[in-house]
Amino acid sequence: MDNRLFFLMNMAQHRMFKYTDNQCEAQLGISVTQVAAMLFVAKQEGCLQKELSGALGLNNSAVTGLAGRMEKKGLITRQPCEQDGRASRLYLTETGRKQLPAVFPLLKELNTILTEDFSEAEINTVIRFLNHVSNRFS
Repeated sequence: MDNRLFFLMNMAQHRMFKYTDNQCEAQLGISVTQVAAMLFVAKQEGCLQKELSGALGLNNSAVTGLAGRMEKKGLITRQPCEQDGRASRLYLTETGRKQLPAVFPLLKELNTILTEDFSEAEINTVIRFLNHVSNRFS
C-alpha cells in the first residue's frame, strides 16, 4: 500500500473530480465546476464574480469564462455592480433555479460512494484530517 500522503491526496482529488465531472455532465448536462458555482450563487445571490473566484479557488479570468459559459446555458445572469461598474454580480436564472434540485441526489450518491466500506469512526478521522489539512494550508 502506498503511503505518500501528498501523492495519494493529489491522485484521489484528481480521480474524484474527473469522475464527478463525468457524472455531472452525463446526468445534468453541466460541469462539476458549474454545479459548484450554482450552489455558491444560490447561497450568495448577487455575489460578485471575485467572491465566486475566491470560493472556488479559481483566478478571475477563469471565473469570467465560467460565468460566460453558464450565462450562455441560461443558468445565471451577470449584472453590473452599482458600487463598481467594472464588477459583475451573479444571479441564478429560473432555469438555474429549476436545475438545482437535481444536484442534491447526485451529491448524496457521491458521498455514499466515498463513505462505503468505512466505519463512522473512520469517516470522522478522515473528516478531521481533511479539515486539518485545509486549515493548515489556508
